[in-house]
Amino acid sequence: MSTPSTDSADIRLPAMILGVGLGGFADGIVLHQVLQWHHMLTGTGSDNVGVRAYPVDTVSGLEMNTLWDGIFHVVTWVAVLTGLALLYARVTRSRGRLWRSPVLWGWALVGWGLFNLVEGIVDHHLLGIHHVREGAYRTWWDLGFLALGAALIAAGWLVQRRGTTVDLCADRRSPGT
Repeated sequence: MSTPSTDSADIRLPAMILGVGLGGFADGIVLHQVLQWHHMLTGTGSDNVGVRAYPVDTVSGLEMNTLWDGIFHVVTWVAVLTGLALLYARVTRSRGRLWRSPVLWGWALVGWGLFNLVEGIVDHHLLGIHHVREGAYRTWWDLGFLALGAALIAAGWLVQRRGTTVDLCADRRSPGT
C-alpha cells in the first residue's frame, strides 16, 4: 500500500547532495566547456577579492583556469559519490522500503537549485571571480542563474511531494498479523 512521502526525509540529504554534484557537472560541462562562457577564474583581475588576473586568451591564463575547472569538477564528482554512498546506505538500511522516483529526483532538483544559489551568490556576486557570461549584460546573466536556482528548488519541492514510499514489509503482512 502506498503512503504519502512523509518518509522522504530518509533520502532527502543523499538526493540533495547528489543534485549538488549533478548541478555542478551541468554547470561545468555546459557553461565552462561546451559554451565556454566562463571558467573558474575568468573574472579575476576585476574580482572583489584581489586575485591576480588569469585571462583565457593567454596560455598561462587558460592553464590556470583549466586547473581550477578541474578542481571544481573533482569537488562535484566527490559530491556525486557522497550522495550515492549515502543513498546506498539509506536504501540498504531500509530494505523493506522503496521510494518512488519523484522523491529522489525532486530532492535532487532541490540540490541542483541550492548549488546554483550558493555558487551564484558566492562566486558571481561576493567574490566576483567569474560570471555566467561576461559583457554588458553580465549582471542579468548572473541574476538569471540565481532565478534558475530558485526555480529548480521550487520544481524539486513540487516533484518530491508527488512521491510516495512503499513499505514492502507492511504490504507482505497478512491482514490478521
